Amino acid sequence: MRRHELTQEQWDRIKHLMPAGPSDPGVTTTEEQDRLFVKAIYWMARTGSPWRDLPERYGNWNSVFKRFDRWAAKGIWDGIQQTLGADADFEWILIDSTTIRAHQHAAGKKGAKTANLSDAVEVDSAPKSTWRPTPYGRERVKTIFFSSQ
Repeated sequence: MRRHELTQEQWDRIKHLMPAGPSDPGVTTTEEQDRLFVKAIYWMARTGSPWRDLPERYGNWNSVFKRFDRWAAKGIWDGIQQTLGADADFEWILIDSTTIRAHQHAAGKKGAKTANLSDAVEVDSAPKSTWRPTPYGRERVKTIFFSSQ
């Protein structure tokens, strides 16, 4: 087994969440196919690669993406995350300014003029941008697997 794959114990805990059986007519996947698919999604989450770069051992990238999207719409990933996320031990995680470094250009320009009070954003002003990650692609994979609970 590879380092970042599910253990047999983890798989046993989530395999009942797979959409196959009497409740899902027309679904004809085997346990091996489901497990390979979950491995593919974990590979995507771990590497952050575009869907087209998914290794062929996991199947056609477009088929994997479509299945991932269907599972996300059904809430299957939420169930998997809740089941396996209960094991996470974040008690000893510590992030402080001694471990996070900024790039040298983040400090600003030498001799730059100071900001005026009029440059400050008003408290009640509307946001200048409405950017948010797209619901597809690796952003969605990261959102599902790495969002806080």
